[in-house]
Amino acid sequence: MIIIPKNRKLLLSIIAAACILLLLPAGFGLFVATPAGDGRNVRLFDFAEGASLRRLAGELENGGIISSARLFVLYARLRGADAVVKAGTYQFDDGLAPAEILRRMVAGEIFASRFAVPEGYSVYQVAELLESRGLFKKEAFLKHCFNRTLLKELGIGGKSVEGYLYPSTYTIPPTMDEAELIRMMVAQFDKVYGQRFAERAKSLGASTREVVTLASMIEKEAVVPAERPLIASVFRNRLNRGMPLQSDPTAVYGVRAFAGKVSKQDIMRSTPYNTYLIKGLPPGPVGSPGSEAMEAVITPAATGYLYFVARQDGTHHFSATLEEHNRAVRKYLR
Repeated sequence: MIIIPKNRKLLLSIIAAACILLLLPAGFGLFVATPAGDGRNVRLFDFAEGASLRRLAGELENGGIISSARLFVLYARLRGADAVVKAGTYQFDDGLAPAEILRRMVAGEIFASRFAVPEGYSVYQVAELLESRGLFKKEAFLKHCFNRTLLKELGIGGKSVEGYLYPSTYTIPPTMDEAELIRMMVAQFDKVYGQRFAERAKSLGASTREVVTLASMIEKEAVVPAERPLIASVFRNRLNRGMPLQSDPTAVYGVRAFAGKVSKQDIMRSTPYNTYLIKGLPPGPVGSPGSEAMEAVITPAATGYLYFVARQDGTHHFSATLEEHNRAVRKYLR
């Protein structure tokens, strides 16, 4: 057995530690500058607002895009970039060095943006939402919504695409323009309506426009989803009796967004959509309904209700007679 003097052991330990300290930066630099593969492995990654970079780094490693999630996070922190990476959907391949991947995320060179359209939103609200997200200008998007050539291409007989921008989440690549987004949203509507409602509506003698228009009103009136079939029954009963629908959202359509309340001035405003002043359905939808609102139109609840008034908790009181309705109005709108 070779016995190494204590002072020599200490010297060897110092030399070993020095070698490690010299090799670590070299290995780290090699990781930062070296791709994990040859570029044939291509994947999409969603990095949501407020998400953890550590989680994304784990997905990058699991997907074979980088060789070490731990080193990637360390590199981002050393660069002060972990808090400034941009949210979005990115396309990366294993031919990219980690340094380039981080650069693209800091620069926000996204492959696509994720855009969610809430149920009931009108074209005006969708346009405002797109502008607030920095995706499209409001006026430019609205111009395409009313473009007659595009409407003809999409087979929409109304004056705009109102009602047919199906509520869903869409992936919008940087190369997409307003018309392409509208085509994608209308295509989603066509798919859902064709699969779930077209034949059933036809058997009832209802056109697509009638279903979507009535569903758009129900969508805006119903705060509680379970009340959609009840509200549908009120509108259906009124239509059958030739009574005005008197739907609040129609009174402000094209003027401002419906926020649950209307004024006397609103209900007296003369517009083609104001169902306080016109009988029957308005000339078109007042927003884009979801599938549950359209389902309520196809299968409304069987009731004798002709009236409803909002309570203070978002639900409604339904009445079959004007006398009962007036009592409810005095109670809840006092």
